[in-house]
Amino acid sequence: MTPSPANFRPAPRWHLRDYAAALGLFLAAAAVTLWQCAHLVILWDLSYTLDSSLRIAQGQMPYRDFPFVHAPLTFLLQAALIRLTGCVYLHHVLYAAVVGGLGTVLAWRILLESLRSCLHAAWPVALLLAAPLTVLGIYSILPMPSYDCDTAFFVLFAVFLLQRVGRGPSLLSPFVAGVALVLPLFFKQNIGLPMLAVALGSISLLWIAASPRCKPASEAQLAPACSSTNLGAPSLRFFLVQGWESATLFGRRINPLVVILIGALTALGLAALLIQSTAGLSNYLHWTLQFAMQRRLPALGVMIGIYQAPSLPWKLACVAAGVLLLRTPLTKKLWTRLLALALLAAPFLWTLFSLVLLDDADDRADSLLALWPLLLVLSASLTVYTIFRRPSLRALIPLIVLAAIHGTLLSQQIWGSTYAIWPLLMLLIAEMIAAMATTNVGCPILAAPLFLRPGWEAMTLTAIVAATLAICGALYTVSEERLSYLQLPDGPAHHATLPALAGMNAPGPYLPDFEELLRFAAAEIPANDGLILLPGEDPFYFASGRTPQFPVLLFDPSTDPYSTAQAVAEARRRQIRWLIVKHDLQIKQDVTPDRALLLQALFADFAPYRKLRAYDVYRRR
Repeated sequence: MTPSPANFRPAPRWHLRDYAAALGLFLAAAAVTLWQCAHLVILWDLSYTLDSSLRIAQGQMPYRDFPFVHAPLTFLLQAALIRLTGCVYLHHVLYAAVVGGLGTVLAWRILLESLRSCLHAAWPVALLLAAPLTVLGIYSILPMPSYDCDTAFFVLFAVFLLQRVGRGPSLLSPFVAGVALVLPLFFKQNIGLPMLAVALGSISLLWIAASPRCKPASEAQLAPACSSTNLGAPSLRFFLVQGWESATLFGRRINPLVVILIGALTALGLAALLIQSTAGLSNYLHWTLQFAMQRRLPALGVMIGIYQAPSLPWKLACVAAGVLLLRTPLTKKLWTRLLALALLAAPFLWTLFSLVLLDDADDRADSLLALWPLLLVLSASLTVYTIFRRPSLRALIPLIVLAAIHGTLLSQQIWGSTYAIWPLLMLLIAEMIAAMATTNVGCPILAAPLFLRPGWEAMTLTAIVAATLAICGALYTVSEERLSYLQLPDGPAHHATLPALAGMNAPGPYLPDFEELLRFAAAEIPANDGLILLPGEDPFYFASGRTPQFPVLLFDPSTDPYSTAQAVAEARRRQIRWLIVKHDLQIKQDVTPDRALLLQALFADFAPYRKLRAYDVYRRR
């Protein structure tokens, strides 16, 4: 047959309501990030990001010149911002606000694409699901440049491009989608590596399984797959035949799945060559994989512990009962459908009611976070069923998102690792709602055995889910429960006065004390003298413009490779002249490895010089 552009699904046109929704979502998400920054700064995390970025901007090479356990792209972006605009904290705040706003808009467009194939009311449903992301966006909870947040954005970007593969005969779209799959790996390795492995493995299996060993179907045979009554995207065979026959290179037909793989492998190869020519590939692999896994990879029992939530059994039972009711002969009766809807919504209603039933903010946060294991189990079950029933590239997307989420949870499980990936959870929710709203005609992409009417029933369930996440999520963000590892005293925030710290605000004495240290250092510590700051909580080098001379900036078990003896020897070898010990920390617990032993060993070389409000200053004897 002769293919034509009509075989491909055209990109939907933007209308006035689309521009209005995008602008509203962007401004709302960015405003939440800016509001967060207006009353708090997270010195511990900020110092590592900005000081590390500064030393890169000054020409020091991570992995080669100093130990560095994280993937580089977040720090390279911040280093570029420093090189372009100088050391001004406000610029990095604006970066977080812009990326956070764009992330929410990007998630909304992915939601809309997911729902459009199976719901006539896709636009309002997608907007309802995107609304909670204004308060649970990638930068809403941790309002500062962060590798997890940037990784979440580029996971969304990769999913956005994968959804659009097959919309035209060009090979550029699948190639760029393959490149985008690699990007998260170089923002945060524990997220990007499982995501990339699952993506490449599943796409390869899909390509092998769909290899055209028999003659392609005729147009008449393929027509039902894209009929007007079939609201989904084309089936696997239709997609592969159309894309394979229409995308050509040098006169040869090319399967878009192959082009995705080529794009990913090309990006990986170029990245390996670039790393080898700069930091050295062996150095990079040692610090980002071997050392990082040694320090941060949790035990198997901890990893599966996220599915041991006490509320998970009864929530799963409610959802299972609701699904069974929808599959009984009584499903045509209104009371049956209302009961099924109530059972499906019960976990969300319980979370919403917990705001009234529970007095403690920690318990409310736990109730909200307890939705994660439930939704992950349901999404995984639906994804596996869908892939086996009707495999396609579109059906693989939830699997890729699940891999990214579980990679994220390797760091600090649900309590500590979910702050940037709420948009990914919302993508899974959208897939489940679309599946439950599939009509009897069938949706060739999601095609699940659930027949929740795509009218008022789907809208009601969507409204309950969205209201729960919006209300509980807003309180979760406002209460700063995720930041409970910080000292956040009551009272107004103090505003920084030094130019480099413009836009920095925090309650408590931390900023005035930090500025006192900066003024003291400018007056009494020569610019070329090396320093050690314990534990390294403040962005001292970023604010002062000094060049770090000691390899470790943040004395944290996950980033500090030195034993006490090695640290002392390194300080002597590098002729470090000053030791500054902070004793009034914003972080609740000083996690410096062997702090007492380290200080005792250093005090043999350093003598007291000055005592500031929050810092003790020592000079080499």
